[in-house]
Parts: sequence; structure tokens; C-alpha cells
Amino acid sequence: MQQVHVRKDAIATAELVECEQGELAAGAIRLAIESFSVTANNVTYAVVGDGFGYWNFFPAPEGMGIVPMWGHARVIESNHPEIAVGERVYGYLPMATHLDVVPGKVSAGGFADMAEHRQPMSPIYNQYSRLAADPEHDPAREGERMIFGPLFKTGFLIEYFMRSQDWFSARQLVITSASSKTAMGLASVAKHRSPEVRRVGLTSAGNVAFVEASGLYDRVIAYDRVAELEQAPSVAVDFAGNAGLLREIHERLDETLHYSCLVGATHIDERGGGTAELPGPTPTLFFAPDHAVALFKGLGPEEAGKQMAASWRAFLADAGDSVTIERLAGLAAARDIFAVMVGGSVDPARGIVIEP
Repeated sequence: MQQVHVRKDAIATAELVECEQGELAAGAIRLAIESFSVTANNVTYAVVGDGFGYWNFFPAPEGMGIVPMWGHARVIESNHPEIAVGERVYGYLPMATHLDVVPGKVSAGGFADMAEHRQPMSPIYNQYSRLAADPEHDPAREGERMIFGPLFKTGFLIEYFMRSQDWFSARQLVITSASSKTAMGLASVAKHRSPEVRRVGLTSAGNVAFVEASGLYDRVIAYDRVAELEQAPSVAVDFAGNAGLLREIHERLDETLHYSCLVGATHIDERGGGTAELPGPTPTLFFAPDHAVALFKGLGPEEAGKQMAASWRAFLADAGDSVTIERLAGLAAARDIFAVMVGGSVDPARGIVIEP
């Protein structure tokens, strides 16, 4: 099989390697990876990999890491009595051609990978959906699910959290990196579930037209015009990870900023530092898996799934056609496009799907 190994200390540097698959373990299944998307979310996994354990899902040689992806795979070998060869699944996959998993907690709808090394991590990432009985699966929308699905769910969880806190008495939601897929997911959910909160998107000058055309924001402002932000009771959700930009937002809104939320990092080169001694609230990191557990505990799995599915359908209607899906063949293409994304130079209107 093939894998892409990324240098942990220089994530734009990656190599394609050949590996021996070995014999399939008792109770395990072998997946041939059919497709996965490459988005800014995957870059975030690499940036914060050691701090949040993202490198631990798919082990690699010392100093190297395998970036997790979301995608589809097919069972090509099975030592598990309940999982048949030929079955297709959706879930967390390595940037590779194959993956062995050890199914447990098997139901008609899915299973968890019980491999020992994956148990310390959030169970959210260890779940695999069996497509034959998956209510979210639409064969015509597999590309959109890979590109938007995980990011949309983070947006859904942020809106659920903010609404559960009565939006910290704010009436304005300021979102950085507004062209990113997670930001668009948040904007869509807020548009439908919290329409009383004004949505303001901040983006680069070159992306203003794209973000405005999405129709998800009440106002779009370029990064060099942060001074135009209305000083109204606000919450800020920062997807950019740009310390200088975050400081500008805090200084502009000052005491009218009621909550500052940090999510991901799409601007790699300017990430880190700069959050000390900011005016207003101390920025708080949003870790989606913890909030997913809280959602399912608060609403119950059935109601949580129902609400998320309704918002997902609304999001597809809002933004499902905002990207042109581009399918690239071969794992070398994944290596190359990932390096480009680390540099932050991928058009947000492109949705990249790799078919290893």
C-alpha cells in the first residue's frame, strides 16, 4: 500500500512511501480507500497534531505523521463475521490507499474502530458509518459530504453552543476566514436557527466577492477594513488563527465583544501568540469533539441527529453548489495539493477530492 508521510516540523514537506500491508489480524477488516477530500481542516489537523493527538490515529515513523482525512472506503478483506467484503463505509481515514480497522460496537448503521492505539482519542473520530443504512448518505452528494460534512458539523456545534449560552447577550456574530467551509457552515446554521443575530464575515480582499455571493452573511468586510466593524454587542469566532487580526478585532470591539472563540487555523504563517493582554474577553479554544459529546448528551442521539440532518439539508441548499468539485487521481496528487493548502493558496471555490 501507499501512504503520504508529512514532516511534523515542516508540514509542507511530504513524501509518498510504499509499505507492506502484512497479514490481516483476527477480527479486523481491510479497507481500500476510494476517496477523501483535502481541505483547510486537514491542514489544521497537522498544525495542532501533537497537541490534540491527531498524529496518533494513523502511526508513522518518528518525526513523520499521516494526516487524517474524511472519506469513503470499501471492505476488501474481512475477518469479522458481521462485516462483508464489498461493503462501503464513511469515516476517518489516513492519507493512504488502505487501512485496517478492528470493528466493535457493530450495528446496522456503523461501528467503531477498537484498535488499541485509537482508544485514548475522542470516540467521535473512531466511528464509521455503513453506507447501506446511513441516513446521511446520498450517492449523488458524496463529494459534498467529504468536503463540507465534518466542517459543517463543527459549525453546527458552535451555533448550538452559542445559542445554549443565549449568544452571550450579543446581537452580532463576527466570523473570520469567512470563505472557509467551517465558517460557511456556522453562518448557514446561524442564519436558520438564530436569525436575530447579525452575521458579519471577514475575509481577504480577493475572496470578498465569493463570500458575498454565498448569501450567508449580512455583511462582508475585507481584513484591511476591520475598523468598519460595528461596535455592537458581539461574539467573535476566529477560524483564521491570525494573531494580528484577532488583536484588531478585540481592539475594535473592545468591551462590546462578549465572547471570543478560537477554532482551527487556516492562516498557518501567522498562527500562535498574541492572545495575551487583549482587550475584552480571553479567547477560548473550541474543541468540537467535546461539544459533540455535550450535544448528544443534552438532546439524545435521535434528536441531535434529527436537528443536524435538517441543518445539513439547509446548508446544502445554501452553499452545496458554492464549490466546483475537482477529482484528482492518485495519492501523489493528495501530497501535492496538501502542500499547496498549507501555503493557503487554494481557491475557496475549488473542492478537492482525491481518489487514491
